[in-house]
Amino acid sequence: MSKKTLRLDFPQWQGGNNPPYYLGSQLLSFLAPTAKGPVEEVPVALPDAETLTQVDGITGKPQIIQQLRDATALIEKHNPDAIVVLGGDCLVSLAPFAHLLNKYGDKLGVLWIDSHPDVQTAAQYPNAHAHVLGALMGTGDNDLVASVTAPLSPEKVMIAGIHHPLAYEREYLDTHRIATSSPEEIKNGAHEVLAWIARENIAYLAIHIDLDVLDPSLFRSVLFAQPGRGEHDFGDVAEGKLTMAEVLKLVHQATSQTEAVGVTLAEHLPWDMLNLKNMLSELPLLK
Repeated sequence: MSKKTLRLDFPQWQGGNNPPYYLGSQLLSFLAPTAKGPVEEVPVALPDAETLTQVDGITGKPQIIQQLRDATALIEKHNPDAIVVLGGDCLVSLAPFAHLLNKYGDKLGVLWIDSHPDVQTAAQYPNAHAHVLGALMGTGDNDLVASVTAPLSPEKVMIAGIHHPLAYEREYLDTHRIATSSPEEIKNGAHEVLAWIARENIAYLAIHIDLDVLDPSLFRSVLFAQPGRGEHDFGDVAEGKLTMAEVLKLVHQATSQTEAVGVTLAEHLPWDMLNLKNMLSELPLLK
């Protein structure tokens, strides 16, 4: 019997406190191949419709929690076997991956393709898109963690593309013994990823792709390619080093050994399209 795959359009921008993520999600939905199963869109307010405030040290927490509940309800409505998520910021993976953990248990592995581990808490950083993988493992804000009824075991996580983590992130990764693979290791064959799949007997795979794992000099629709940016505008955090071909090869290698049941695309920031959209809104006969 074929698996039911839900496509979830999730234009969340509040988790990253960055309005262009809304347009990024819409464009991903437009560009993606036609869905073969049900499609739902999580309701998200337009960026100009609300002002975000901090609650419990998290920017936009009331909006984030409501969207988390809405996403969970849409997923429960369909009870899918697999989920594709077109975001939005990285927090969009929380509800879908929590569902997949409930369904597949310790047979599920999470391949987190990202320059960053997303294991921070409000004590380190107020934007919850950097908290999501930690929440899936049961650490961080109580309301985020409460949405995960079957927490992800750290040994079932592989973070691929990560480099130069911050001090807190390095300590977290070491303490929880989370497997990682650097951009150089991925370029050299991703043997660490395949060894992790075999070692942990992973039968099903949820794949999170933060597009900022891509080299911003080659793919311009990411945070670090913001037009006019200064060298140190993003706090000297790690920037992507991979190509699309390398990410695709990694995914194909991993799914040759396991069955993909989740795919998230997140953090699409289409700067040129955003600027063109703003220009169109100012032209005669259009505005």
